Amino acid sequence: MNAQDIRNSYLEFFKTRQHAIIPRAKLIPYNDPTTLFTGSGMQPLLPYLLGESHPDGVRLVDSQTCLRAQDIEDVGDNRHTTFFEMLGNWSLGDYFKEQQIRWFFEFLVDVVGLDPNKIYVTAFIGDETHGIPRDDEAAQIWQKIFEERGIEAQIVEMGSQKDGDERGIKPGERIFLYDDGENWWSRGGGLDKTPIGDPCGPDSEVFYDFGEQNHSEGYGLAHPASDSGRFMEIGNQVFMQYRRLEDGSFEPLQNKNVDFGGGLERIAAAAINSPDVFKISILWPIIETLQKLSGKSYESHTVSMRVIADHLRAATFLAVDDVKPSNKEQGYVMRRLIRRAVRFAFDLGIEQNFMEAVVPVIADMYAADYPEVAAARDEVIAVLVKEEKTFRQTLRKGLNELVKRKDGGLTGAEIFTLYDTYGFPVELSTEEAFKQEISLSDTWREEFDAQMAEQRARSQTAAKGTFKGGLGGQTLQHKKYHTATHLMYAALRQVLGDHVVQHGSNITEERLRFDFSHPEKVTAEQLQQVEDIVNAEISKDLKVSYAEYPTKVAREEMGALGQFGDRYGETVKVYKMIADDAEKPFSFEICGGPHVDHTLELTEPDGKKFKIVKEESSSAGIRRIKAVLV
Repeated sequence: MNAQDIRNSYLEFFKTRQHAIIPRAKLIPYNDPTTLFTGSGMQPLLPYLLGESHPDGVRLVDSQTCLRAQDIEDVGDNRHTTFFEMLGNWSLGDYFKEQQIRWFFEFLVDVVGLDPNKIYVTAFIGDETHGIPRDDEAAQIWQKIFEERGIEAQIVEMGSQKDGDERGIKPGERIFLYDDGENWWSRGGGLDKTPIGDPCGPDSEVFYDFGEQNHSEGYGLAHPASDSGRFMEIGNQVFMQYRRLEDGSFEPLQNKNVDFGGGLERIAAAAINSPDVFKISILWPIIETLQKLSGKSYESHTVSMRVIADHLRAATFLAVDDVKPSNKEQGYVMRRLIRRAVRFAFDLGIEQNFMEAVVPVIADMYAADYPEVAAARDEVIAVLVKEEKTFRQTLRKGLNELVKRKDGGLTGAEIFTLYDTYGFPVELSTEEAFKQEISLSDTWREEFDAQMAEQRARSQTAAKGTFKGGLGGQTLQHKKYHTATHLMYAALRQVLGDHVVQHGSNITEERLRFDFSHPEKVTAEQLQQVEDIVNAEISKDLKVSYAEYPTKVAREEMGALGQFGDRYGETVKVYKMIADDAEKPFSFEICGGPHVDHTLELTEPDGKKFKIVKEESSSAGIRRIKAVLV
């Protein structure tokens, strides 16, 4: 099976087991300021795993596109990518370990066709200090399943990853018990980092064995949790069965949840028995295109082709999800991905524009399964082609700067400036310097590395907390700003017209930010009108409530507003804000929450007012407003 077949078979497999197929969330999290990107399949589902009811029921399945920008420097080996798809299925207080473990094993072996002899699994070893018993239930379920296939499956207590590096595995061993560093899930991490009041629990990871020949001795002895190349994790089943109490202890949950996440690319690699994920059907066509364009082989330029394939796939989906290259936040990451791809193309000898040849290949691989990709195809190509041309102009400026330094030599600091300001690859700087007969100082490399280290330190400080995953804010301030956003949306449509459609929002405890379609700058008079309308509605103490409706009824018959470009399941939650004496709600909008119960709560304390503090362009045809309660 190729990757596309695996994705569709997975969704159908769980659909036949009464799971509702839900659409993927965008790569830009909805109202979650704690992270730039959707980095896991679990992330959009966290409110429901934490107790909120999902409109599509208690059994859910999807394939979620994810992006982890922190992995950008790791791309180049055979398994790391910044962009990936996570197959996910969830039980919200319904089935638990027996069905989940058995179903996933059946999918891998009976549907995908993996050799069960190459599957190894882990479970939680327990922790006496915190009163958490060993997860014998999961281990014994696995043991029974393997025995049914005629496979010996001894259960072994491994401990930490370091313990595993020292011990390794022995014949007949297949189920390994690790500590909370490997097999415990909470939003904070290990047992001691589990937030008070949060659900949490053990997990059971599934690994595929690519063979002893792929093990690197530098990682100690081979075992599933090793960072060596022999074993690749292809799925993780989280069993939320505990809650942490105020005193730090844990109690069993009455309603237990299952959260499963499996890497599509990794399962597809296992299906072709190749530890190189870039040889699967949703990456290899990009590599083939690069080989044709460059005349170089994958074997001779492996790292460069992997980086380009990954980065352009990520940039393509960012463009699909309405991100534009810029110098801040998600747009900055997108720009960095595109420009890194262009820089690595120099290693292939591709010095001409190549986005027009590569991006359509990526879009066409996903168009059949993701209609939004097909719909945005031409615009996506245009966005990436424009950024490539802009960057190549910047590179030419860098070359001119390089020539200017001919008389004074070239220091490491100057090479760093060319890299940092103009995006000039270090190798290209030194190569061009040689061509121009410019004198690589003897210490240029040390100087360059020092500058790079300083920049990374600054970036880490500036981005501290930016990439932490998790649920968007649930404080009272978040609820107030979320509610104010609904009011402002309705007011904008009153003042500017029905063409105003939401294109994104970001809410913190300090302010709200709202992107919407509008062809020109909003005048000061119009902004004042919007302010006045919102404050007038707040003063009416509108009641805020929600109900669930069939999606088609909510949108087409009842006129509920929704975020532009979002796809919804069969049922949606719709919030309305209405005065006691009104026949029609002021705001009627599809949303997941959280909100206050009455709008007068927005004025507390001290009679606060809604105020717009900034209006600006976000991108072509899209305006952005920032507002506060003061």
